[in-house]
Amino acid sequence: MKGNENLIQSLNALLADELTAINQYIVHSEMCANWGYKKLHEAIEKRAIVEMKHAEALIGRILFLEGQPIVSNLNKIHIGPDVEAQHRADLEAEYGAVRLYNDVIRQASEAGDNGTREMLDGILRNEEEHVDWLEAQLDQIKQMGIQNYLVEQLD
Repeated sequence: MKGNENLIQSLNALLADELTAINQYIVHSEMCANWGYKKLHEAIEKRAIVEMKHAEALIGRILFLEGQPIVSNLNKIHIGPDVEAQHRADLEAEYGAVRLYNDVIRQASEAGDNGTREMLDGILRNEEEHVDWLEAQLDQIKQMGIQNYLVEQLD
């Protein structure tokens, strides 16, 4: 089915965002594993896998719309030097994703592409869950202090 060219471009922008997030989260996950924070390693790795599923869905939709998925574009990756900075960088990435998904959902609705809109709605809910988790982690750090928070992240 031939899709709207502008919407396909926007889906490729979302794909670049997801591919960037995967890279950032995998690096953060491995840094946490290296520091011995097993719980954080596993949680961040799970989030990276969810982002991989999002990228897969976007690629599938772009192909369905007879577009060309562009997998070579990445946005700037922000690697945090410590856990709190990682959470802040990841939260900013998720805020950006929520904004972009809302914009593209609006665009899909205006183009009359309800299939794409429904797919994006599901991904948006995941991104909002990621925001909620990251905000909760930063609240815990603020309330209990970074040392106490990190003790809770050990295996």
